[in-house]
Amino acid sequence: MTGQRRVIAQVLSEATDHPDVEEVYRRATAIDPRISIATVYRTVRLFEENEILERHDFRDGRARYEELSERHHDHLIDLETGRVIEFQNSEIEKLQERIARDLGYELRGHRLELYGRAFKDDTGNGAS
Repeated sequence: MTGQRRVIAQVLSEATDHPDVEEVYRRATAIDPRISIATVYRTVRLFEENEILERHDFRDGRARYEELSERHHDHLIDLETGRVIEFQNSEIEKLQERIARDLGYELRGHRLELYGRAFKDDTGNGAS
């Protein structure tokens, strides 16, 4: 692995959000200004092909990425801010298993993405 790929891997590993390629590029060039956008695109594609990264399309017109993890989680996307909230819910997991079983299938994987807007209280602020 080249030094530039190591920097890109570091940026992705340290990401707590789901950056797109342009954001990965911005973060990587802050570390090594010699990294080109083409290198970032090629590296992200390579990591995706080798199942190091997972690609997401959160309906905002850009591919976003996160490291593949052994820890399964789902996503809630705020339609107003674009914020992505990761969550786990054992009831949803059990329901999905039951649905697959009832339809005659063994569930081998799934991806759940919820899209919503935060509730507003009477003052127009987000409700807690």
